Amino acid sequence: MTTSDNSGPAVVLLSGGLDSMVTAAIARERGHAIHALTIDYGQRHVRELQSARAIGEKLAVERHVELPLDLRRFGGSALTDDIDVPKGGVGDDIPVTYVPARNLVFLALTTAFAETTGSRDIFIGVNALDYSGYPDCRPEFIASFAETARLGTKQGVEGAPFAIHAPLQHMSKADIARECDRLGLDPAWSWSCYDPTADGLACGTCDSCRLRRKGFAEAGLVDTTPYAEKKSDPGE
Repeated sequence: MTTSDNSGPAVVLLSGGLDSMVTAAIARERGHAIHALTIDYGQRHVRELQSARAIGEKLAVERHVELPLDLRRFGGSALTDDIDVPKGGVGDDIPVTYVPARNLVFLALTTAFAETTGSRDIFIGVNALDYSGYPDCRPEFIASFAETARLGTKQGVEGAPFAIHAPLQHMSKADIARECDRLGLDPAWSWSCYDPTADGLACGTCDSCRLRRKGFAEAGLVDTTPYAEKKSDPGE
């Protein structure tokens, strides 16, 4: 991964989830003026978009672009198609909540945004430890994309390549929960649930809810998110 100084602006891929919120706060802590990009890709958990807007306001981002990209036209995922969100716990296989090539597409758009803002730094909240097994969250993918961005952009070929920062890459969910607390963030600003209830509560049983609840429990911290499911063991 290319490194750069912290004197300039940075683009943050801000989904509205816990990981992207913590990542944005880390970018701000490092001295960057934040340009946030949120992709409205037709996801069924649109509550996440509202959280992205709220986080952008709380962190006083320089600019926040919400870009429509209707991946429902492709389908192929429980987040963009009429497929049930699994509630049986995190398994070993890539789950149906995987959106085909999502981070590949999103990072390409984030890079285009970065090149128009004079940013050399791009932040993404991917995690390779406590996650659902998505291939586009792995360190080798991030490293490969950084090289692709260097080769495929005017900025890259003119000697000012982008630094792709994934500060949560090797953190557990408990570590991320602790970072959230250290940075003074309210967990309830963010949204992780794949299948919220009709009355706007996080389901508590989808993979994303399970991983999030387990992380806060292991960190000994309170997750202020309102959950519909009250099981005492969020990791089961």
